[in-house]
Amino acid sequence: MKHALTPLDADQKTLPPMPGWVTSARNESLEDVAFLSGAALGHLHLVVARADVPQTLLRERLALRAAEASVAQSGRPERAADLRDALHLMRPGDLPGPAGEIYQHWRQAIERPISVTALHRALPTYSKTELAVWLGGPGAGQGGPVGRASSVFEAVMSDHPRAEHVALLLADAALAQALGWHYAVPLLGVGLTPRDLRKTGDDLRLACHRAVVASAIETTRMAADLARRAARLHAVAPRLRAKGAGEAVEMFLTRDAVAPSALPLPDRAARRLCDRLVSLGALREVTGRDSFRLYGV
Repeated sequence: MKHALTPLDADQKTLPPMPGWVTSARNESLEDVAFLSGAALGHLHLVVARADVPQTLLRERLALRAAEASVAQSGRPERAADLRDALHLMRPGDLPGPAGEIYQHWRQAIERPISVTALHRALPTYSKTELAVWLGGPGAGQGGPVGRASSVFEAVMSDHPRAEHVALLLADAALAQALGWHYAVPLLGVGLTPRDLRKTGDDLRLACHRAVVASAIETTRMAADLARRAARLHAVAPRLRAKGAGEAVEMFLTRDAVAPSALPLPDRAARRLCDRLVSLGALREVTGRDSFRLYGV
């Protein structure tokens, strides 16, 4: 029997949540968890195609979370607020530091459509040949998208045992590529735990499937929240009178955080615009500071 399905985009005002039987399942076998990860990815596949979800901003938020996880896994103390400061308050000629560099890698990896050239831009330490071998090496076409991502992760870790964030970044690129997505979406980078990073074979595949389920659930929730916030920003945009306000709005919709100095307005006008959008409920000040502030949707 064929069941009628309501298209996910039938009502652009409502982003359906992940099905309850996916979010509440507690299966342990590889077969069961693989089924759940497939269902979660199928739902997420529709979410990342929705026009009302600010997709670039969604990837930016996930890149920040993946970078925070990678930095913590490396034993460094920096967290999300520190990573934002490292990049968004960096002046020309400054270096982002080790933690900021990891965040920079993740941001650059999600900025452009997946290709060896784009990944080389994000990870210039590694040659294009090496990157191409990892993405297209043995096992790249086996075991479905998650199996392929697991194989890529294992191959990178075999060659560079301490390059965890590089392996995660390339595994997420391989996963997205296998799913037919144009851009990498940090899922394994967010979902795999430090303990998972030392696993191999079936244990690693099981961990990857679990990570995909958890990350897909969280990403769907984040997408729904960002869709609401983006709709609010679009709604108040016509009230803005400052020259360059339209371009500023687009920046807020594509970046995790923005410093007023980065906006296409004079400094004082940029600060006024940010304060105005906060008062209208369309932006948040994300640092809690009185100076060197950053704003985001």
